Amino acid sequence: MLEGKILLEKARTLSSCSEDEIARACGYVSPSGRLLKKSFYRALVEAKGYRLAGNTPSGRGNKGRQADFRTRVHGNGNLLIGHAYTRRLGLEPGQELEIQIHQETGSILLLPLEESVPGKN
Repeated sequence: MLEGKILLEKARTLSSCSEDEIARACGYVSPSGRLLKKSFYRALVEAKGYRLAGNTPSGRGNKGRQADFRTRVHGNGNLLIGHAYTRRLGLEPGQELEIQIHQETGSILLLPLEESVPGKN
């Protein structure tokens, strides 16, 4: 996802396109293909130099979603751990993980497979 001056330049060059096309061209698309309009608009506002509530380094204001949120199993059986955790762990899109379950505690271990780390060969 583009940010800052690069985002503004790209958006300017695509000004004749629809908002959706601009957001998509700037990389604001989830892995499932859903357009991330709110993130796109926030990035544009911040690129213009405005600080939005909740994005202050001091942590004042609305904190937004934190890495200690709760989750639940979806109806299809999937369990989403969220971007806050994957970012905190330094995981990248496309990276493969081995899932291990500790039998005594029921804890889940996510072990990155080194050969699947994007950019490493």
